Parts: sequence; C-alpha cells; structure tokens
Amino acid sequence: MSLTRIDLNLLVVLDTVLSERSVARAAQRLHLTPSAISNSLARLREILGDPLVVRNGRGVVPTSRAEALAPALKLALHQLERAIQGEAFSPSTTTRQFTLAVADAGQLSRLPKLVQLLSQEMPRAALRVVGVDTYVSSGGVGKGEIDVALIAVEEEGPGIHATPLYRETSVLVSRRGHAYARKRISRAQLGELRHVDVQVAPGRGYRELARQYAELGIQRDIAVVVPSFIAAAALVAATDLVATLPESLVEAVGQKLGLEVMRAPPVPRVTLDLKLIWHERTDGDPAMRAFRGIVAEAMRGEES
Repeated sequence: MSLTRIDLNLLVVLDTVLSERSVARAAQRLHLTPSAISNSLARLREILGDPLVVRNGRGVVPTSRAEALAPALKLALHQLERAIQGEAFSPSTTTRQFTLAVADAGQLSRLPKLVQLLSQEMPRAALRVVGVDTYVSSGGVGKGEIDVALIAVEEEGPGIHATPLYRETSVLVSRRGHAYARKRISRAQLGELRHVDVQVAPGRGYRELARQYAELGIQRDIAVVVPSFIAAAALVAATDLVATLPESLVEAVGQKLGLEVMRAPPVPRVTLDLKLIWHERTDGDPAMRAFRGIVAEAMRGEES
C-alpha cells in the first residue's frame, strides 16, 4: 500500500479518535461533525483493510492493528506539526493540548494551582490529565500519549528526562471519633488496626511501608484494596478502617471528610520524591518547555 493513497487529514482523525476513545469527543476536538469522523474512519478502514475501532458502550476501543499503529502515528504527526510550527510558539495564542499524568492525590492538592498558572500563561491552551494507571498502561512518556508525568514511579530507558520537584510524606489516618484517634497507641494497638491499601502503581513507597511494618513485627491486616487515594480516604471516613495517605491529600480534604492523623509513634511514615518526567521527543519543543516550566512553578510553589 502506498502512502499516496492516504489523505493526511484521515490520519489526524484516527489519531484523535484513538486518543479520545470516542467519535463524539474527537468530533468536538477537531471541530467536525460525528458523521464526518465516521466517514473518515470508513475511508481508512477500506484503505488499511482493518476495522481500526469498534464500539464499546458510549465509546470505541482500538483493534490490535490500530493499537500497534497508534504510537508511531502520534509521534509522526507530532514531529510533522513541530516541523511546520518551527520556533513560532506564542504562549498567549497557542491552542496546544498538553497531557499530564499525575496520581489522584496530586490532582486534588496541586492541580488547581497548575490550572490557574496555565490559564494565565497560555490562556487558549488545553490540559488533559490522566492517572498513574493510564501512565503505566500506555507505556509512559516514551510512547507518545503522555507529554509529562508527575510521579514517584521510576521510568528508565533511552531518552527519559527527569527532575525532582517536591517531597511527599505519607500519614496514617482514621475517621474522627475512632477509638485510637488523638491517642498515643502502642505497637500492639497498631497491629490491631485494619487497613485500606492503595495500589495506584508499583513503586518504592509500597515496599518501604511494608518494610517499616515488618521491622515493627506487624503484618498489616488489609481489609480493602482500592485504586485511588481519594477512595481510601472516603472509606476511612465512613468506617473504622485506617489508611496511609499522602499528607497533601489529607491537608486538602481531611477536614471536610472528618479524618484524623495518627501521629503517635510507632506509626510508619513514608517519604517519596516526586519527579517531573518527560521524553527526548518533547525536550526541545518550545511549547513543551514552557509547559514543563509552568508545572514546575506550580508544584514547587506548593512547597513554599
């Protein structure tokens, strides 16, 4: 098959549909009608001999062929756009969409400041935020879907750039009125607690927490496992379970939910260094450099 058979606009449509997982959202983003998007997909299906996407509820999911094509397609379109735009980047007029991966704790405690700064510096730009689960499943910043990640998970490989931004400390929390809230608890009492465990993504924090409890001779009694910190916070607020959560999250929502920090020794505390991570493919992009600067300013500003 020759590339001369393919209209570049069809590839832009496919890239957008694969990113949004929705014909309707792709149409809105490209300022087209859903029928125009569907017609473009039909033309590509005929050319490539593959369904490319299939319906799944209100959205669509890619076929294996489309999934394999997606990273190369996104990178090629990005490089073409970069070559066309050159250095003519204007923060005040850019309509670029930036994709940031950050855990739900950071979304609650730090995202508002970032959005405020972005609206000041790039008033016409768009921000797409995804969780750490999407970051992991999409293959990290090197695969083209995510521009910047703010995480404690280490990503290694050729072309990976990272810079430390801030330090996050975890705290053990209970509901207000818990039998051990605001009290000095013993090792034995600590071992009696039932926990909500948060599994956002594998990393050093989980291993460190397990190590600290093991040093105390305590096998944590895990009652519930959830994929987000805010879900754990909500469960703790409504039950006698406890959870180890980022301190910034507790500061943001703890009072509203009625959470108490269990400060007395020997409660383990985990400290993680959060890093800003990006790939070589965006390192020299003026818009991406400006966006990373805004992220760094917002996150570091929270520490002051």
